[in-house]
Amino acid sequence: MMGPAHSLSGAAAWLGVGAAAAAFDHPMPWPVLVVGALICAGAALAPDLDHKSATISRAFGPISRGLCEVVDKVSYAVYKATRSAADPRRSGGHRTLTHTWLWAVLIGAGCSVAAVTGGRWAVLTILFVHLVLAVEGLLWRAARMSSDVLVWLLGATSAWILAGVLDQPGNGSDWLFTGPGQEYLWLGLPVVLGALVHDVGDALTVSGCPILWPIPVGRKRWYPVGPPKGLRFRAGSWVELKVLMPVFMLLGGVGGATALGFL
Repeated sequence: MMGPAHSLSGAAAWLGVGAAAAAFDHPMPWPVLVVGALICAGAALAPDLDHKSATISRAFGPISRGLCEVVDKVSYAVYKATRSAADPRRSGGHRTLTHTWLWAVLIGAGCSVAAVTGGRWAVLTILFVHLVLAVEGLLWRAARMSSDVLVWLLGATSAWILAGVLDQPGNGSDWLFTGPGQEYLWLGLPVVLGALVHDVGDALTVSGCPILWPIPVGRKRWYPVGPPKGLRFRAGSWVELKVLMPVFMLLGGVGGATALGFL
């Protein structure tokens, strides 16, 4: 999938979680719903850190471009070191390490630990990074036309405002995890969900996605999970643009309205 579809699916997924939470009598405060949807939209771009031409590579200028090159090399090294005889040879690391459930869980856990132990500045950093990515994904046309600095300022300002809102009593800094010192522990959840939604989206395309690694499937350790080939599509095709993106928008709207009690 392309960046906009990934981000839109991530936001829709978190809004769906909000609807499910309300159905199980543990509703999200509206700031958690909004912030979680934005984080999930941004996190749904992050697995493409292994691709130097992806949306995320442009998000933070030379820093993100350099990071993408490093992650690509590391992912390729892991692939070569762990591939089975049945896994194909390849020349790069795209759609390998960062496109697995293990990566998603580790990144999400890292964000939760950082949010709990790092204090306000860690929370602001997590929000800033994912809000910039959300702008790049959801508002990609506007982001392309504006300067990087304006996108960064929007991300920083939004992160500061939203963190202030979440800090208010009852607004959700302690949503789901209410023990002392567990504020913002939930921040890792939309990160995990966004990465997994990205992987599922890529699994629908022609190449599939090795979501299950390191769990082997048959003789392959990097098995490209996906539906039957007749049901797959090419990234950026009309199926993605004309069918899936409108469906994501509809599902996200229904999920958000349900989570907020309007449906």
